[in-house]
Amino acid sequence: MGDFSYLHITGVNDLPGYHAAAAFTTKSSEVFKEAEEISPRHVSDKVSYMPWGADDQMPYDIINLIESDETLSTCQMFNAEVCYGSGLVYQTDEWCKRKVVNEVEEFFLDNDMASYFLGVCQDFKHFGFAVSVIILNEQGNKVVRVLRKEACYVRFAPANKEGVIPQVLYANWRNSVRAEQVEVIPLLNPQSPWTDLQAQVKKGKRKFAVVSRVPTPDSTYYPIPYYASLFKGKWYNIKQLIGVAKEAKLKNSAPIKYHIEIAKSFWSNIFKAEGITDRVKQQERVNEEKDNIINFLTGMENSGKVLFSEFYVSPNGEEQHDVVINKIETDKEGGDWATDIIEAVNMMCFTMRVHSNLVGSVPGKSQTNNSGSDKRELYTIAQALQKPYHDLLFNVHRLIIRFNRWDGAYPDCPFIQLTTLDENRDAKAVSVNPKSDEQ
Repeated sequence: MGDFSYLHITGVNDLPGYHAAAAFTTKSSEVFKEAEEISPRHVSDKVSYMPWGADDQMPYDIINLIESDETLSTCQMFNAEVCYGSGLVYQTDEWCKRKVVNEVEEFFLDNDMASYFLGVCQDFKHFGFAVSVIILNEQGNKVVRVLRKEACYVRFAPANKEGVIPQVLYANWRNSVRAEQVEVIPLLNPQSPWTDLQAQVKKGKRKFAVVSRVPTPDSTYYPIPYYASLFKGKWYNIKQLIGVAKEAKLKNSAPIKYHIEIAKSFWSNIFKAEGITDRVKQQERVNEEKDNIINFLTGMENSGKVLFSEFYVSPNGEEQHDVVINKIETDKEGGDWATDIIEAVNMMCFTMRVHSNLVGSVPGKSQTNNSGSDKRELYTIAQALQKPYHDLLFNVHRLIIRFNRWDGAYPDCPFIQLTTLDENRDAKAVSVNPKSDEQ
């Protein structure tokens, strides 16, 4: 399955002879569908990796779907910001020596921790895992750098006989890559990273990857994020269709009568079967096939037949299961889809675990609005739920502190608690770590 983002597939086409239109969209449910068996791909004779999805494009398909929806992209950014809280800090208690305090401060000056931490929070919320890289000095006795490797550009090597993934590969997998373009980084054993780190340092290695991963019910190389149900279900498509319908109504007042969902594999199969590689000819073939679908629909209308099958039948009489046709009720009262968009937005926010009042994503002038107290509680709940994610993200920082012998220091991420007016301030930082509260 290729990347056909350069083709104009999504859109609205008029039905000739009818005051109606048909909306074409791409099936979102296929983003997590494995069309074939996943097997290792080889970069060189000695280096191989496990693809992320059958075509190795799954993370980019996910990003494209998120960026294509206003509510979803806002919810994702909100979740990342809530996870970031008041930022990552290495707390130093009163028992810390002055030397340790100074070294911690210098470490933060040499590393862009704000950008790093917000980045891994985004990776966590998008893909369910994050990869950090720690770099030691030449002597191998201090960790001097910590970096984020963007999850969408990371691929895992096949696990060894013990079930341990030995390394990660970092490259721009959107395009075909050569061996010299791939950065291979040893991966510390997630089950015993501290023991593995000490053993690898003795072998002379100075650069390591550390993975922080959200446990999921399955056990694949790349976890399926919790919000996958949004694409596997119908609500993402429903919200997209409402936008298309509103646009069509504003442009020509023609209601959407049919919604055609087309799988990406449908186009790749056509191009492969007919040997079409030129982008211009591919677009011409897309337009031709969309005309065939329109002719099929108008033929059904002209003959007075009721559309019982939800699949498109091509001119040669073959039923195409990659093209699903949905007939839409066109006599909606008012025709403005107001209640439908509210319902779709609420379903999206529910799936993303974001209260719609916190991100202001529910449209309309007469929507109910929570009180200030309710919003403060909602915001506090949202931040309190980040505790398990912080514990997972802190693993690499516990390694750094332990390896650098910074006794008395510990990683922390205070969250921002909104206050009431009687406290004479808008917000204050609160830590869930009891040591921080004692100071």
